[in-house]
Amino acid sequence: MSRSQRLYDWFDSRLDVEQAQGFLGKAFPAEDSFLLGEVALFCFLFLVLSGVFLGFFYEPSISDVEYEGSVAEFQGEEMPEAFVSVLHITYTVPFGMFIRRLHHWAAHLFVASIGLHMLRVFFTGAYRNPREPNWVVGTALAVLAMGAAYTGYALPFDEFAATATSIGYNLTVSVPLVGDFFGEIVFGGQFPTSATIPRLYFLHVLIIPAAIAVGLAVHMAILIRQKHTEAPRDDDVEVGGRTVDRDDDSVIVGLPAVPNQTAVSAVVFFLTAATLSMLAGFLPVHNVAEYGPNDPASTPNLIMPDWFLMWVYGFLKLLPKWFSFSVGSIHVSTEFIGGIVLPGLVFAAVLAWPFIDRTEAIHFTADPLSRPRQTAVGVAAVAFIMIASIAGMNNILAAQVLGTTTDVVNPILTAALLGVPPLFAAITYFLLRDGASEGSDEGATPAAGGGGGADD
Repeated sequence: MSRSQRLYDWFDSRLDVEQAQGFLGKAFPAEDSFLLGEVALFCFLFLVLSGVFLGFFYEPSISDVEYEGSVAEFQGEEMPEAFVSVLHITYTVPFGMFIRRLHHWAAHLFVASIGLHMLRVFFTGAYRNPREPNWVVGTALAVLAMGAAYTGYALPFDEFAATATSIGYNLTVSVPLVGDFFGEIVFGGQFPTSATIPRLYFLHVLIIPAAIAVGLAVHMAILIRQKHTEAPRDDDVEVGGRTVDRDDDSVIVGLPAVPNQTAVSAVVFFLTAATLSMLAGFLPVHNVAEYGPNDPASTPNLIMPDWFLMWVYGFLKLLPKWFSFSVGSIHVSTEFIGGIVLPGLVFAAVLAWPFIDRTEAIHFTADPLSRPRQTAVGVAAVAFIMIASIAGMNNILAAQVLGTTTDVVNPILTAALLGVPPLFAAITYFLLRDGASEGSDEGATPAAGGGGGADD
């Protein structure tokens, strides 16, 4: 017996490797859009690895220390230790600026790939019975990803980041009855306090990443247990000496996990790494030196969140002050309605959609053009978020594009937010309904998922 065979037998006797070999032949549909989930997974890996590197040099404290670094304008100044450590990472630590940029762009691509992945799942109907649980897990992961980005946004504690983070604090304390309690838990009290950065740092590097890791594990476990969806097949498929009927939903026709899908995943991994490296190498990120340390006595001219939270900011911009009201001693502010209630309703609608669009158990994906009602809802939702995001930039739109004031632009944006999504939905529905049977949810233009393997 060879040495390699003895080594294999040693592992097999302890880990039952022989039984696990069945997983190596698990079929994966050969659909490029399915790889968006892998992009998100690899981005999370890069976030963890780059975050570990940055964590070695970051100091989660706002205690003042004297700066003795390479940025001449701050030499000898007393500044918050968090801000000083970010300057140190950016301008002194070897590869520090590159890793910080990589971390930044990985966070953006992580959120973007999750969003695109959810859009793909929505428009192809891959959320339907029996896959509603994974849609719920995916929605939770999207919320956690945005939460991780927000908590990380605050950590440099420069003038811009601290001011933008204070918006989140104001929304937190606006919650009736329990707002102050949540503000104490998350921010350590009146923003900012000496406990603010340590608590946000704790959330950013431990609590939220751990929750994301658990969510990803659950997401993958459900996916493996339920199997992938796949596109409808053109015809019966010959795989491994047997014929798989085109309507047989008990098996998946696709690429075996090893070596085919493993090779594809490796390509996706290196493409993701190359994209992030290119972005980190050529595109600058938040310039903390330009903004300087947090100064409670001043406010930057232009404050806005990142693109994935801009739609929430748009709600806050459009809601008039008179929208607030009181019920007895309980005050309901526009901040609470625009920053908590409306986004909460959006996520609640996303979460509930698979239970609204109820069907019998379905294995194959659907053609969006054959689902007028569902596609119309998706188009309306995308339009709604896009218009709300534009509203978040109403000051730029008014002053720099249209040469007017926000008082003129806001009523137009409000009308667009309320009127354009239903209009787009109606147009989409009437364009698609003549070419599709509304009662046949499975109807789709057949497109074989690719041969090479079948997974029972």
